[in-house]
Amino acid sequence: MIPQPTPSADLRSQFGEIDIYLFDQILKGRFDRRRRVMDAGAGDGRNLIYFLSHGFTCFGLDRESAAVARVQTLAASLAPRLPAGNFQVGELDHLPWDDQSMDAVICSAVLHFASDVSHFGRMLQEMWRVLAPDGLFFARLASTIGLEDRVGAAGQRVRLPDGTERFVVDEAMLHEWTGRLGGEWLDPIKTTNVQQQRCMTTWCLRKPGTNP
Repeated sequence: MIPQPTPSADLRSQFGEIDIYLFDQILKGRFDRRRRVMDAGAGDGRNLIYFLSHGFTCFGLDRESAAVARVQTLAASLAPRLPAGNFQVGELDHLPWDDQSMDAVICSAVLHFASDVSHFGRMLQEMWRVLAPDGLFFARLASTIGLEDRVGAAGQRVRLPDGTERFVVDEAMLHEWTGRLGGEWLDPIKTTNVQQQRCMTTWCLRKPGTNP
């Protein structure tokens, strides 16, 4: 008898180690018409497996050349028609792509590596620049939400109870930046508190307008 794959193995083959909150966006249909996807801070490409396997035109950027090489290998396996140059070494505050060239920008667990509030703002503005009208901006980042009595003020790098140092935001800061960018909320702010050690907030916006 041929062993059947377990449900977890079946899902992992389709989605890899995808961010569960990004998976939620796929289930909600947010990528049904958004086919050009850029992963800002792609790492090893864990959030791109589904998109690469299903005909999306994917792009990625990471500061680590070894990580980019691994994403290029992954893409060559799952989407061999994609140019290797779609995946580049670089910094989020200086993206190599044209204005309004992406239908969706994913930025999972990256913005909290900002060095200060100015760096945070430059990264946001660059990602918003390359996002097309009707584009989806999806980010997860460290916040003070739920840890207000244990960490310092938002808008700076702080040491979290888990021992890591992160740039953190709060709800007011996300609302302020949403207004500055001119974004529209797709979902309410959602924050996961990991046993009072760190809090990760999901921020999901639409860029107004219609993509021709």
